[in-house]
Amino acid sequence: MSFRTRLTSPAVIMILPPLFWAGNAIAGRMAVGQLPPIALAFWRWLFALLIVLPFGLPKMMAQWNEVRHRWKVLALIALFSVTAYNTLLYVALTSTTAVNATLVSAAIPVAIVLLSWLWLGEKVGLSQSLGIAISLSGVVLVITRGDPGNLQTLGLEPGDFWVLAAVVSWAIYSVLLRRYPPGLSPLALLTVQMILGWLFLTPFYLWELTTGQAFLLTVQSAGLIAFVAIFPSILAYHLWNQGVASLGANLAGQYTYLIPIFTALLAVFFLDEPFRWFHAAGLVTIIGGIRLASKS
Repeated sequence: MSFRTRLTSPAVIMILPPLFWAGNAIAGRMAVGQLPPIALAFWRWLFALLIVLPFGLPKMMAQWNEVRHRWKVLALIALFSVTAYNTLLYVALTSTTAVNATLVSAAIPVAIVLLSWLWLGEKVGLSQSLGIAISLSGVVLVITRGDPGNLQTLGLEPGDFWVLAAVVSWAIYSVLLRRYPPGLSPLALLTVQMILGWLFLTPFYLWELTTGQAFLLTVQSAGLIAFVAIFPSILAYHLWNQGVASLGANLAGQYTYLIPIFTALLAVFFLDEPFRWFHAAGLVTIIGGIRLASKS
């Protein structure tokens, strides 16, 4: 296998969505006090949709019969991904600590495996089970800052319940992709996801406006919207959809363990947070767990 082939393989490409979603978590934290959570999600997806539509609409229309035939499944996929997951995460970031918010990505792979077992009947092999455990230990290493005793000081915040809801939402979305393959090209699927997800999100945004949670459009708020619209939305979802189709929901889910590691790295540059030894150790452990799980 050539270097170029390896570089473009699903196993390598799937590293990018966690990186972009880590950036999304950083942006969500930076937006607190500037952008209400549902407003950030609403404008994020509208901006992303406007970028994708000229390219994705022809693809979607070319497969319109499939879209019409599968509209119920597509609606559920859009609801649990575009509408629910990131909105719940943004809401959580307004009322929980950054450390607790990283538990979102820590719990997602486990939730996907459980749902795949219950819903799809997918068996979990020994190497995959060990890989999950090793990757999870890497996440715990980061969350506890290298001291397992710190688990006793992790108190639950109100936003942690929103975090849990986000975990369940993403797991359902990933398993739906595997259980009911939409049969659409990646770009057509992404376009349908954005259109339906944004439509589902609109009533919640209108409700948020009635509560008086408006925002001023500034250079920083516009920059945050532009970033989350392009990288965590268009690029990450496009690559994730391809990865789940190629690798399966269980193995693809292991890559979300990288989100807290990438978040820690990005926080060094954007939030002036230090990078410690346990971040490096966690990264090595998580990648090792993913490699082991991929051999199942």
